[in-house]
Amino acid sequence: MKKINPFLVFFLALGFTIISCNKDDDPPRRILDNTKIENPINHFVWQAMNSWYNWQPNVSNLADSKDDNLQNYYDYLNSYSTPESLFETLLYDKGNTDRFSWFIEDYNKQGASFRGVNDAYGFEFGVARLCEGCSEIIGYVTYVVPNSPAADAGIQRGDLFYKFDGIELNIDNYGVVNNFYDDEITSITMEFNTLNNGTIVPSNVEKTLTIREVVENPVLYSDIITNNAGTKIGYLVYNGFKYTFHEELNNVFADFKAAGITELVLDLRYNGGGSVLTSAYLASMIYGGASENETFAKLIYNSKHSDEGGYYPFFNTAYIYDKEGEYSGSDATINRLNSLTKLYVITSRSTASASEMIINGLTPYLSVIKIGTTTYGKNVGSITLYDSADFKKDGANTTHTNALQPIVFQIYNKFDESDYTLGFIPDYEVFEFASQIKPFGDLEEPLLKTALDHISGAISKPSLAKKSTLETGPSVFNSLDKKKYAKEMYIIPE
Repeated sequence: MKKINPFLVFFLALGFTIISCNKDDDPPRRILDNTKIENPINHFVWQAMNSWYNWQPNVSNLADSKDDNLQNYYDYLNSYSTPESLFETLLYDKGNTDRFSWFIEDYNKQGASFRGVNDAYGFEFGVARLCEGCSEIIGYVTYVVPNSPAADAGIQRGDLFYKFDGIELNIDNYGVVNNFYDDEITSITMEFNTLNNGTIVPSNVEKTLTIREVVENPVLYSDIITNNAGTKIGYLVYNGFKYTFHEELNNVFADFKAAGITELVLDLRYNGGGSVLTSAYLASMIYGGASENETFAKLIYNSKHSDEGGYYPFFNTAYIYDKEGEYSGSDATINRLNSLTKLYVITSRSTASASEMIINGLTPYLSVIKIGTTTYGKNVGSITLYDSADFKKDGANTTHTNALQPIVFQIYNKFDESDYTLGFIPDYEVFEFASQIKPFGDLEEPLLKTALDHISGAISKPSLAKKSTLETGPSVFNSLDKKKYAKEMYIIPE
């Protein structure tokens, strides 16, 4: 009999279907002669992908017959010097259809990142040409995490820098900013500047940051704005669906509810996704007509795990997890807004996965007005697979910390819609340029202003939205594009 995940007993009691990610009904993993396998982790990689991978039928080397002839199978596994190199060859149409699966070097670090804990400098940034066609490059800070090295150094959103680790940036050398990700580098320096009529003016300010552990609350900024007509507007900058911050997210909606807001601007421009459950909780806070009998999202797995699929409803209560990722044993009543007929979402290329799930899942229920630029386009999600008999963390091989994060399901809304692999196109296209960045909540910040203008009636048609004037050139680099685990939609690991 299939064992039920205790965290899902509550779900099943509500009368809807979400099946836990257990494999008790699956055939046991085949035991091989490890003396004939140069790296036994390769066997784990192949079996996990053969069983769970969303596109398993499309990859010839994942055919069920691959290990029928054991000697040929041993030779196949031994032809790859590392588990990661094998894993990479098993991805379907890598970089196009599958842009998302990855090999995990250390699942402990990934687990911490899913909880918002990382070794980090505590800021994100973009890099842009100084002007259209210029060779000069400037960097610009997009946001700063409180209680981080960047915050301690006084760095703020909108700060401009023209030197990174002593190198004055240009179109040929701006790759030096990749030091930001280098595990062997523990400190970086930046020299800051202002702009005067399109010319870089050094500020004679240099700051050195040393990396350390940072706990990032994804609820970065919230405010209640009252416009000239007296309309109360909730504004939330939410940067990641971290399941260890359910309480903080719910508390913001308590403030919105108490203030009686009638409009909501949800800023997801830097939100690459995260926990599916957290996305369902946020949707439950937004949609006033939410019911546990209504479908927010459906998950469809491959044919080997079709019974793992199910749907997420809107919730009345939310699980509260501590910062170590453990269920605290307490639930919170969801602070649901009852006053919204539409939702404004600020988007960018960094808006992905669980963020796009919000747009797709709420579209059948609310008018969702998108402001910014086209989203990333990720309608699939993953689970973590460990080197154990059932691919769960319990019982995992203790001789290594490798694991897999492959795509294993596709997500749909109530109407079985999932066609956004090219991203959601904004209703009002507004670009964020380096020279125009303003603090979050500033009423003249271009993307927020567009939402506020629409609410006040100053604009009503997409063609009338005021696009930002190109005062600096186009962006050529975004730190979130290469950030580990930045564009993800996953089931919370047990």
